[in-house]
Amino acid sequence: MNIQGQAALVTGGGSGLGEATARELARLGAKVAVLDLNMDNAERVAKEINGVAVKCNVSEPDSMAQAIETAAAAHGPARILMQIAGIGSAKRVVGKDGNAAPLEDFAKVINVNLIGTYNAARLFAAACAKLDPMEDGARGVMVFTASVAAFDGQVGQQAYSASKAGVAGMTLPMARDLAQHGIRVCTIAPGLFKTPLLASLPEPVQQSLAASIPFPARLGKPSEFAELACHIVHNDHLNGEIIRLDGALRMAPR
Repeated sequence: MNIQGQAALVTGGGSGLGEATARELARLGAKVAVLDLNMDNAERVAKEINGVAVKCNVSEPDSMAQAIETAAAAHGPARILMQIAGIGSAKRVVGKDGNAAPLEDFAKVINVNLIGTYNAARLFAAACAKLDPMEDGARGVMVFTASVAAFDGQVGQQAYSASKAGVAGMTLPMARDLAQHGIRVCTIAPGLFKTPLLASLPEPVQQSLAASIPFPARLGKPSEFAELACHIVHNDHLNGEIIRLDGALRMAPR
């Protein structure tokens, strides 16, 4: 699919990997809707890329549906969804106090990362399936965000790893499901990237994390994630695939 002139939705587009992806889409000529809970960030990015900022909670059906409608009113129906919004968590199953981890903490991460991804996908797909087909019957493409933690999660990452493994696990069946509508689905599983969260860590900690990556021994650049996400849109034969973007990193137990 040619990105030039297409309407695109980027959830979590106000910072980090989402912001980089929104900027790359705009550079390639897309009309970008920056979806985020933090409207200050969303408006900042949207203003700089001549896009539109839309407040959105991906895990709430009404919020996501309204965001799709608002973006469509500004740019026309979207054919591209970059589902990047997500949260992290680190809780041991049994804490230092001997008590079990709170169930609500696990449920919150699953709700945002996994259910939120499915919610965004189902609503986008329903709207996209109504559009006229383009070349080869294509109607749209979705790119999800998992994590290397889906495959080698560390101590305390039960909720995060489970949520991202769920995203990875539904990629192929969703691609098969939506093939009849000409909608492709792929997932990127990033490793350690220099997002605002990691950039806020002390420099020695950042260097230690970077040294754990075989090559290149540095934190990933958000622009590298964005470039891959946009390549997936361009490459019509990429479908149902999970792509690790991690410099050959395999996470240690802790």
